[in-house]
Amino acid sequence: MKKLRIVMAQLNMLVGDIEGNAAKVIAAAERARDDFSADAIVFPELTLTGYPPEDLLLRPGLYTRVLAALEQINLKVRDIDIILGHPHAAAGGLYNAASLLRADTAEATYHKQHLPNYSVFDEKRYFAVGSEPCVVEIKGVPVGLTVCEDIWQPGSVAQAVDAGARLIVNINASPFHIDKGRERERAVRERVTEGRVPVLYVNLVGGQDELVFDGGSFVMDREGNITQQSPAFEEGLYPVEFAVAGGEVTPQPGLCAAPLSEEASVYNALVLGVRDYVEKNGFPGVVIGLSGGIDSALTIAIAVDAIGAERVEAVMMPSRYTADISLAGAREEAVTLGVDYRVIPIEPAFKVFLDSLKEEFAGREPDTTEENIQARCRGIILMAISNKKGKMVLTTGNKSEMAVGYATLYGDMVGGFGALKDVPKTLVFRLARYRNTISPVIPEAVINRPPSAELAADQKDSDSLPDYPELDAILQRYVEQDQCADDIIAAGFDEAVVRRVIRLVDLNEYKRRQAPPGVRITRRAFGRDRRYPITSGFNRR
Repeated sequence: MKKLRIVMAQLNMLVGDIEGNAAKVIAAAERARDDFSADAIVFPELTLTGYPPEDLLLRPGLYTRVLAALEQINLKVRDIDIILGHPHAAAGGLYNAASLLRADTAEATYHKQHLPNYSVFDEKRYFAVGSEPCVVEIKGVPVGLTVCEDIWQPGSVAQAVDAGARLIVNINASPFHIDKGRERERAVRERVTEGRVPVLYVNLVGGQDELVFDGGSFVMDREGNITQQSPAFEEGLYPVEFAVAGGEVTPQPGLCAAPLSEEASVYNALVLGVRDYVEKNGFPGVVIGLSGGIDSALTIAIAVDAIGAERVEAVMMPSRYTADISLAGAREEAVTLGVDYRVIPIEPAFKVFLDSLKEEFAGREPDTTEENIQARCRGIILMAISNKKGKMVLTTGNKSEMAVGYATLYGDMVGGFGALKDVPKTLVFRLARYRNTISPVIPEAVINRPPSAELAADQKDSDSLPDYPELDAILQRYVEQDQCADDIIAAGFDEAVVRRVIRLVDLNEYKRRQAPPGVRITRRAFGRDRRYPITSGFNRR
């Protein structure tokens, strides 16, 4: 019986940084060879460009740099096989490819056969469809190469097995959403059942704009059992041992990372998404409006866990309506976390605006206009700090608010990135409690008090919105599952509430178009996932 050792390179690549990504490939391959005595190393989908490169793929100069990177890797690395993803221009068009690099040459190249064109994916915009299997020998073992979606659909794995493959390597850039890990396992198990061969599944890790890639690379044997699984949300090189005998390839038991709870996986995704957005875009730090409410309390905890307290600035901007409990809660958390904290009242600016608009507003009663002016005073202060210090404003609004427009354009919506943009309010509460199990940083009084925007006297969110458990349940059906009003009502929800919520979602599409990007953690986030017209006469019955 002989052994085959392959390293899973679960790495965080930077979109567009072809030379930097190639340098990471070289360093990882040399370490896999020298420290792990590996026969081969496998990298994620589109390693060299990062994923998703989007319209960078339309730039002709990109391919010259990709070819130069492949040549550089071939020149510098010896005595280990390298499987990596890259765009490949060939007869028939541009392909999403996986190549085996060996001994100063590209030994073989596979073209992805199933191109996802749903949800956040639009690969048919860029790539041609491959049709042929690619089976390569690594230390005498026939290995079939596949790319991401090929493992989710029948055909490609069976084709590789028919061509002689006894092990399938599947390279991925599979983004996170809640319960995605179990979905991947089910998909791979179906292919294993089809082909009766083991699968080595390598996934990208890291944040890219709205998307977070959670890693979780794994190996599944021919019986459908996971024999090794890498930690989620962590970069690393993970060696896998295979026993080869009688034409069968059997993965040996390895370390299986403990599964994360839903709250833990979402929290880790938010931290990674914020960290990579800040770091990859070169911001020295972030500034956050800390209100004493639960959204900003959770956001600042995420920010500190992502980039460190020394790079986080919190600003409390009280108005005439700010409660003492808000001031106390904000200060307590800021001190506990050790962030740079200051108080800048908005009352002077608010009075100036009201005075300037006195004649314009004459004869009209106060309404949400005055509430929005307060939010915009805060937005001006935060953006001024951002401009002066170069720090990015991290917004604090959640998905429930963004869905129904319970947010102020050019006010609490200003900023560069939204940590909670795809997090429903009910999940915000769960995440706050989860974070306090690690260390208690969010005051219990902040978690337990009724949510309020504090833009009017004795204001509560429930004055304007249904209770959050009811609201979030309706939004999940309407936004994430595309159910119509009649279906939601038939499920037992109050008709008047359902129709009001749907109307608010539809009316506020224009606001969401002007919101900053934010971490995606559900199946259907606002942004790349959900593209509805602003102007529409469609009746969503």
